[in-house]
Amino acid sequence: MTDAITRPDEAASSGDADTYRMPLPRLRLTPGVSHGPLDGAWWPRCNALELELPALVGSLDPAVGTVTRVTVDTASWPDVPRTVMAPDHVIEVVRTDLAAEAHAITVDCGTVGRWELLVIPPDEPAGAAARLLTAAADPENPLSAPRILALAENELGAEAAGESEGGPGPR
Repeated sequence: MTDAITRPDEAASSGDADTYRMPLPRLRLTPGVSHGPLDGAWWPRCNALELELPALVGSLDPAVGTVTRVTVDTASWPDVPRTVMAPDHVIEVVRTDLAAEAHAITVDCGTVGRWELLVIPPDEPAGAAARLLTAAADPENPLSAPRILALAENELGAEAAGESEGGPGPR
């Protein structure tokens, strides 16, 4: 399983002070073969796919092949370019407005492999994002990206309503 939340930050380059690399992506993949609609989750730091995507594809297993194309939903990525430069190659970006693809990114490695990942909004609170990363990477998860996010939003809304009505809050 790739778990960039607990891996050390390798953004600093020891050899060249003028070189900047994006930090490792906040990513969790399903261990082994996925049995659900998702293969894990990705929590980008910003909405600039051209900045985030190279780090994401660089952290995926190279044995599955070179990432040639990604599919993203237009609601989450409205200003995405048609191509993104990655180390040593160009990645085609396909946009979709299908509801089933909302809050997801499909990462294709030609005919060799692909990942379907939940995309957690960059501004999601850390605790909620950690729960979503774990839930989406669970091999027994039966939920699609839109459904898992909707359930998480409902849980957060219920918690906030309980606290505002005098229910259990922080102690």
